[in-house]
Parts: sequence; C-alpha cells; structure tokens
Amino acid sequence: MLYDAYQFQDDMIAHFRSAARMAGNQSPWPVFASTKRAFDAGMEMVTRLTLTHTRPEFGITSVRVGNRDVPVGERVVLDLPFGKLLHFVKDSDIPQPKVLVIAPLSGHFATLLAKTCATLLRDHDVYITDWVNARDVPTTAGSFGVDEYCEYVIRFLEAIGPGAHILAVCQPCVQALAAVAVMSDDKHPATPRTMTLMAGPIDPRESPTEVNKLAKDKPLSWFKQMVISRVPARYKGAGRRVYPGFVQLSAFLAMNIERHRSQHRKLYEHLAQGEVAEAKKIKDFYDEYFAVLDLTEEFYIETIDRIFQKADLATGNFTYKGRKVDPAKITRTALLTVEGGRDDICALGQTAAAHDLCSSLRPHLKRHHLQANVGHYGTFNGKRWENEIYPVMRNFILAME
Repeated sequence: MLYDAYQFQDDMIAHFRSAARMAGNQSPWPVFASTKRAFDAGMEMVTRLTLTHTRPEFGITSVRVGNRDVPVGERVVLDLPFGKLLHFVKDSDIPQPKVLVIAPLSGHFATLLAKTCATLLRDHDVYITDWVNARDVPTTAGSFGVDEYCEYVIRFLEAIGPGAHILAVCQPCVQALAAVAVMSDDKHPATPRTMTLMAGPIDPRESPTEVNKLAKDKPLSWFKQMVISRVPARYKGAGRRVYPGFVQLSAFLAMNIERHRSQHRKLYEHLAQGEVAEAKKIKDFYDEYFAVLDLTEEFYIETIDRIFQKADLATGNFTYKGRKVDPAKITRTALLTVEGGRDDICALGQTAAAHDLCSSLRPHLKRHHLQANVGHYGTFNGKRWENEIYPVMRNFILAME
C-alpha cells in the first residue's frame, strides 16, 4: 500500500505541475519584468515538486588530460540484471591506472558520483558500478542481496582484468572489503592492487550516528512492516518487494530539513532576481538528489541486519555464500581509508576500523586520511575532494603501480 499511496499522490500532483508549467510559459496580463520573474519563479518551484525514478546522465563528455581536452564516451562492459559495469572511454592512448568506482546502493543512482568520476578521469581509466532501479528488474531475475553485491564486485573486477584499483564510497565499503578478502584468499588474478574505502561503515559501533542508532534500535520486523512495499503493476518489476527510494530520500531530507528549506528559498530568490548561474547550481544538485532508485527488500534488510545491527564484518562473522570472510587474508592489496571530520552519517573511526581487520598488511601498504571540516558528501565531492583528498588517493595509487 505504501508504494500505491505514493504513486496516487504523485499522479495527483502531476496535474498541478502541468498547470504551473503552462502558467509560467505565458503572461496573461502586462507586468513589470521583476514581477514576471517572481511569478515565473513561483511557478517553476511548483514544477520542481517531483521525483524522478530514471537515471540521470553522467554528463561527462570531455576531460583535461595533460594539456588538452580529451573526448569521453560511455561503454557498457558487462550488463547484469541488477547492475552494469560502465566504462568511461577516453580518446587517448596514454596508459593510466584502471579504477573501479563502487557506488553506493542506498536510494540514489551512481550518477551521484559523476563529479567524483570526472575528477578521477584526469589521471585514471575509470569504470563504475551502474546500479539498476529494482522496480525495473522483473521478478524472474531473482533476488539481490549483500552476497550478490559482493559477487557483482568480483565479476566486474574479472571483466576489467588484473592490475585494477577500487574506490568504494560509503555503504559498499563493507562489500568491497569482503570481495577483496575472498579474492585474496583465492589468489584470484584480478585481485585489485589497492582499495580506497571512503566514509563507509566497516564498524558502525564506533561513534554511532543517528543513522546507526535508527538501524540498530528497531527490530527487522519493524523495517519489513513499515518501509518495504511491492512495486505497482505498471512497472517491469511489478510485485517485487522493495525499499522505495522515495522513503530513503525522505529520511535524508529529514536529517537536514532546515538546510534543504534554506536552499530552496535561495533558489526562489535567485530565480526571481534573474540570477541564472546561481540558480542552476542549486537546481543541478537537486535534480540529481531527487533522482531515486528502489532497493530490493533482501539487500536492504540484510544491510540493516548484517552490516548495521550485527556488524558482521567487524566482529569476524561476515560470510559470503556460506563461507567465512577473513580480511586478514589480504596481504598484497594496499589499503587507503578516508574519513570526514564532520561526517554525521559515517562517523570517525568507522572506516578506519578496516586497518585492524586487515592485520596481515605490512605498514607501508596502509594509509589513513582524515579530512577536517567536511561532512559525508564532502569526502567525495567538492573543493576539498578535488584539492586535498583526491591528490592523496592519486599518489597512493601511483605508488602501487
């Protein structure tokens, strides 16, 4: 009923958005320019009362390599039901380290990391896990849980080939570390040379945040009853039980509601004053932020259970397809962890815990970077990422090439 209620409400609001769009495209009475801008700004704000469930474009068409701009295209290397391995192909013959960006599966599309990838592309051959909206995956494709996520990471690394590096952002740091441990134990030829774990809950027991507390304080039965719903009949994944992306977005918004209200007030003011460039910055952010994807029930519930409530990886109880996962088996894949000093989603110490788990790595293969004065988003996006965090990662990878 949850999804049906949301869909009904969205269908109803669509009529108001259409009316506002039409009103904003015409001037029914003579008005001063400033008055018309204010009216049009109000109508545009109404049209923006919507979410999209379709992946936005990455929008990376070129990148500066050396002293010239190089065209960038996209190629799907491996197409699986719940996710694709996407390669950003550069028109350049300069050999560069191969990096797999492992995007979070937490309510947004991988395009949330578009600027992260654009930065990486200057010095690296970049691939990314392009996750599919679960509501668009037929039930005949089967289930997708934490184990399947680890399996996809391994399969993607196999497709890229030996000598790659990985960058995991936020939630998938756990699955990335587990996948590398399994590959290391198997002496898999595609085991990555380095892994960068960025703001991820390796051990959520360290300095628990409100997100951690919410996941831990309620039983799994509560999550199954309150936030899991079936995909409506109009979509390819009809009948699949999912954690809807709009629910996750609501939770994110609630955490910083005053900030989002303030940003939308600023957006209206920029539009009303004709400040197009300033308005575009805010619109671009929220166009991406309001693009949501659904998670399968099994992935969401297993994440709550295995990663947040039981902290299976940190306690030595994490399994992959019934097999015990031991990060101490990692002996050759160098480890870089990155944390933000003001991260209110994944607090200090949660990612750095990976160093204790990877106990067989020699000291020169380990590095931790604490970036002061950045929140969760700032660890992989923005000026601090580009100017301070990225150079650390780039040099770390270069040293292991």
